[in-house]
Amino acid sequence: MDDIKDVQLVDCDKSMYIKPIRVLYTQNGKKKAWDAMKVHDSVTILIFNSSRNVFVMVRQFRPAVYINAAQSVQDEDGNLTIDHTKYPGSLGLTYELCAGIVDKKKTVAEIAQEEVFEECGYKVQTENLQRITGYRNGVGTSAAYQDMFYVEVTDDMKVSAGGGNQHEGELIEIVEIPLSESRTFMMDESKTKHVAVMFALMWFYENKQSKKQ
Repeated sequence: MDDIKDVQLVDCDKSMYIKPIRVLYTQNGKKKAWDAMKVHDSVTILIFNSSRNVFVMVRQFRPAVYINAAQSVQDEDGNLTIDHTKYPGSLGLTYELCAGIVDKKKTVAEIAQEEVFEECGYKVQTENLQRITGYRNGVGTSAAYQDMFYVEVTDDMKVSAGGGNQHEGELIEIVEIPLSESRTFMMDESKTKHVAVMFALMWFYENKQSKKQ
């Protein structure tokens, strides 16, 4: 997963996932400009395995995290590159909740159900997905909407290895965080994670943990 080599930074002319836009507007009588991106909305799911009292999360390589953790240099051909021997791919590994983009004509609950199966290998019913809340991600750049769900699973519901869609090139590692270690994990800065992980765990402590004790 972290075997990363031949890293180059090039212009992004066309993308299926992001569209850079410059927004021109007038605010309080003053003309302004702001650079932003149009991206897909998404879903994310906090999964708790009650058979063993563990949170089921994923770990994967995120290029955006990597390029912000490393330094690029310009080579003799004028290309921006990153020396993987100095900046290993592990710098781009993140701990995340199971998640996926909203790009199908399905409900967000149905998409969440698919992601739980594809990424983590559990078969869940949409009616067992509890919606926690929704919010805007990256309000300074993309501001896409994300729905957050919670679902409880057992070992009996594990029907596949998970790991994401291989034909889409996904390379996802399933990670289990014991409930007893989750508070330490949440604040451990050496474990790169999305803020949604921290929020979801805090929600769990407030709304579910007393029932597990």
